[in-house]
Order: sequence, then structure tokens, then C-alpha cells
Amino acid sequence: MINNLLKNFCLITFALIAPITLPAGGIQKNLNQNKFSHNTNEIILNSNTSLFSYPQSQAKELLILDIGTTLSVLRTWKVSKSDTWFRVELASNKFLDDPNKILKGWIKI
Repeated sequence: MINNLLKNFCLITFALIAPITLPAGGIQKNLNQNKFSHNTNEIILNSNTSLFSYPQSQAKELLILDIGTTLSVLRTWKVSKSDTWFRVELASNKFLDDPNKILKGWIKI
């Protein structure tokens, strides 16, 4: 009887206190602790541009992006002095857009 009471007490105590320290628990973390990318670059296209599957001209062309498309630059890849590629992500509404829509790819600058 005492053994069961002790087990239940420990279980209830753990259930009430443990979630506070978990990441999804009740402790509010300081926003400075999170590592948000503060150097996100966005570009707006001034001409029609092809979106490729990987950073080579022979790569499969995924889409043709229209003038005025807003892109977030995720990464830069320099092949040579005159050949620079950007890994980009298209702006989208994740709730309304088609889940199969292509959102990431490479563009040549």
C-alpha cells in the first residue's frame, strides 16, 4: 500500500514538473537564445529566370520564374569567377498553396 502510494506520488510529481523543462513545455525561452538567421537576403527578379534542380547549366529546369518574383537566398555557390549560383526559396503560403509546388531551386547570377 505504501509502496503504491509512493509510486503514484512520484509519477504525479514527475508529470507536473517534467514538462516545464522540456522544449515544448511551459518555460519561456529568451528570444536571443534562438539562433534565427539575421542575414536573410531577399531578391526580386527583374527578368524571367530559370529555376534549376542543381547548380549547373545542364541541370533540369524546374520552372521559369516571372519578373517581380520574390525569392529568399538560402545559399551562394561560386563555381568560377564568372559563374555564381544562388540556392533560393520562393515565397509561398504554406496553407493555401499546392503541397507539391516546387519552392526551392538554384538560379544563375
